[in-house]
Amino acid sequence: MRSIPETLLEDLKKITADDRATANETMLHQHSKDESHHSPVLPDVVVFPTSREEVAGILKYANEHSIPVVPFGAGSSLEGHCIPLQGGISLDFQQMNQIVEVRPDDFLVRVQPGVTRTQLNAALKKHGLFFPVDPGADATIGGMTATNASGTTSVRYGIMRSQVRDLEVALADGSIIRTGGLSAKSSSGYHLTGLFVGSEGTLGAFTEITLKVYGIPETVIAGRAAFPTVKAAVDGALSLLAAGIAIARVELVDSASIRQVNLHSETDYLEQPTLFLEFHGNEAGLSHDVSFAQDLLAEHGCVDFLVETDSKKRAKLWEARHNLAYAYKHGFSGKEMMLTDVCLPLSELTGAVVYAREVIDQSGLAGGVLGHVGDGNFHTTLMFNKQDPAEVQLAEEVNAKIVEYALQKGGTCTGEHGIGIGKKKYLQKEHPDTLPWMKLIKQQFDPKNILNPGKILP
Repeated sequence: MRSIPETLLEDLKKITADDRATANETMLHQHSKDESHHSPVLPDVVVFPTSREEVAGILKYANEHSIPVVPFGAGSSLEGHCIPLQGGISLDFQQMNQIVEVRPDDFLVRVQPGVTRTQLNAALKKHGLFFPVDPGADATIGGMTATNASGTTSVRYGIMRSQVRDLEVALADGSIIRTGGLSAKSSSGYHLTGLFVGSEGTLGAFTEITLKVYGIPETVIAGRAAFPTVKAAVDGALSLLAAGIAIARVELVDSASIRQVNLHSETDYLEQPTLFLEFHGNEAGLSHDVSFAQDLLAEHGCVDFLVETDSKKRAKLWEARHNLAYAYKHGFSGKEMMLTDVCLPLSELTGAVVYAREVIDQSGLAGGVLGHVGDGNFHTTLMFNKQDPAEVQLAEEVNAKIVEYALQKGGTCTGEHGIGIGKKKYLQKEHPDTLPWMKLIKQQFDPKNILNPGKILP
């Protein structure tokens, strides 16, 4: 057990000047968990910094007293990243939510880590710009950077690591560093920006993030295509990629999940494996692309193809996809949801998705297969009774089989959710040669192991 100073709360109140530290029971409970199925753990105190100087001061104090510090964004992570396993300080960035600078001519924006995705896009819209990474939840930019998030648009625009140009980071000892710059490319030194993106708060705490942004496309068209089988749907998605069509999103939702969508969102979609699609480009070009896409998907047995150009109807279509996790939660009251992900080479994707569906069916658990099949990343939802040890074990076994299949085929145990708590056990198998070097990097940046201890590294 770590020794926490009796004066911890008062000391942190002094560092934040305006008493932005609390041990309120409700606040501690809110910061003991995320959206995952992992068990909550209470922090000793929650702190709300408003500046880089305060973050640095908190980390310096924590390092001197060997107190764990766990960054907290919106709490939307899915592998237990912000659960304070060893207590200590929950560092909540919600008050560091300023958009520092928009540089439209450079297609860049500088933000504090507590800025949310929707807040950022609202500010960028008046410049004719948008930030494309869309994990579904209204996550903070800091949290998305920490987990190397991606989401529905990654097939066209790339993942979080592709967007981060520069980071300002507070290290464990309270020192502040910058890792990059404003230029579009650099061959100067080690790529520390890429190292920190996806580090899940284990190497430092972000205090400012510089992101690449994009021009809002002239025309956006959404579509929905139903298929007789999961295999036909995945093969259809891969045919769109091979054709070079301007596809920005291509999402798979299997028939069990479509059933939940209909119940939750009051839609009447065909309850068959379905692709949710979105095309970005100019009006003339997209008209041809959508027609070509329909022809390609028909070759794979598409039985229902719908196109939406109206912005409200497009939003409703994607709302159904984004709310799928909540559709499962509301549809199976009293059950816990395990929502996990894997990613594979595209050539192995069809087999993996079919296998995942078979494993879920064999288990007898309610669940679905969905995900960003355009980049080989898919998710499984499993509903189980957390109070029933047999069901808990069954859910873990299903997850393990799906992960093992992905690793055997050259894939990864997580495409976008991160390691956190839930995927630590697979890291040795996926990275046997480099795991010792990861541990050395952690030791160099955080010798006292105060930064989000118990995450990533087994």
